[in-house]
Amino acid sequence: MTASQLFTSLGETIGMTFIATILAYLVGFPLGVILNVSSKNGLKRNKVLNTILGVFINIMRSIPCLLLIVILMPLTRKIFGTGSGHWYTMIVPLFFASFAYVSRMVETSFNEVDGGVIEMAKSMGASNYQIITKVMIKEALPSLLMGLAVSMISILGYTAFAYDLGAGGLIADAYEFYSRHTVDYASYPNVWVITLLIVGVVQLIQEGGLLLSKKLDKRRKAK
Repeated sequence: MTASQLFTSLGETIGMTFIATILAYLVGFPLGVILNVSSKNGLKRNKVLNTILGVFINIMRSIPCLLLIVILMPLTRKIFGTGSGHWYTMIVPLFFASFAYVSRMVETSFNEVDGGVIEMAKSMGASNYQIITKVMIKEALPSLLMGLAVSMISILGYTAFAYDLGAGGLIADAYEFYSRHTVDYASYPNVWVITLLIVGVVQLIQEGGLLLSKKLDKRRKAK
């Protein structure tokens, strides 16, 4: 594998991870907010909505990514004109495999917000919308950022299934190389270089999320 091919695969992995994460949060974030708000101790309790949404999200979380790839193949073909062979064809199954996970992460972050802060906002006449946007999101931001980092790392792990679509990416390339050199693959630098690149990307995401979370948390406590 040449340096050019390596960087192409790195770009494919980053592209799949970041685009799928953005799409997952566009859907998963509001769903997580609704789960929190409609819960037993939420701002606007709605048992029916919370139950239906909770069941739907749990069902989506229970479907393995590889099975989603198969189920969503017709949709992938309709969107991209092809169901496999290109890195971007993985975006559809990655999105469906992760938005429900993201919604639970967001719900958990909002659950950590101090109820006293919310009650104070209510006593000052803030509407539910104002409490969500100006109080809860602000208070939950450090936790939300950590959840974002964890979600991105999970989605990056899902890109391994790109091998089954011939969709490229670092992890798929590593497995493809192994399948062609099953006996002596460890003697080649390819697998180890790819492994180091993946570890590097994961560490950047993890440490970046942790750093931002700590900075925001310190600012909040200082106030």
